[in-house]
Amino acid sequence: MHRQSVLRLARQGASLPLGELPPPYLAPSLHFSLNRSTGQSSNFSSTAVAAGRGRDLNKTRGVSAIHRTGPKFKLGASKYELPTPVSPDAIGKRDPNPDHGLWGFFPKDKTALSTPAYDVAHGRPWSIQELREKSWDDLHALWWVCIKERNRIATSDLERTRLRAGYGEWESGERNRVIRVTQNGIKHVLRERWYAWEDAQRLYEKGYRPQEEESEALSEKA
Repeated sequence: MHRQSVLRLARQGASLPLGELPPPYLAPSLHFSLNRSTGQSSNFSSTAVAAGRGRDLNKTRGVSAIHRTGPKFKLGASKYELPTPVSPDAIGKRDPNPDHGLWGFFPKDKTALSTPAYDVAHGRPWSIQELREKSWDDLHALWWVCIKERNRIATSDLERTRLRAGYGEWESGERNRVIRVTQNGIKHVLRERWYAWEDAQRLYEKGYRPQEEESEALSEKA
């Protein structure tokens, strides 16, 4: 809006009705002067006038997420006080259990890092023919023995990497390879038994009964 028009309307702003004034975004000073003349203006304040006498009642005043400044006093997170932690001296000493299950992650001498001589002292993997003669319980127990030993090797490898020892990687890797060959053999035998069970179930559904053939063979011999 032209400056002369604004000045002219500003002089007549008090006498003009609100509907005849231009929009607030074109001449905001006219609306501000009209509010001042009618007594409808008030000073901006984030705190009530009655509450702001002598002390600040806004607890979050001064907190800034940009400048990372905190409040001027501590704010309670709960109406209940936090418990006091127990002193380490007040906790009773526990006797170490020599048969604890976590010792299975370490060598027999209970050291974190196994020596190359300890890792290289192992036999050959179990053959598939040997595993076929084992029962389900034996295969299950052997599988978890392999898992336990591989966890022990992983613990030593992690400690060896942390210390940057620079030795023992080949010995532990070779022992881990032998254990994995045994595990693959266990899965192979269990897969064979599963296929055999499926074949037997399929023959049974078709009407095959091996006990009938055995009874017929005995009757013919008699």
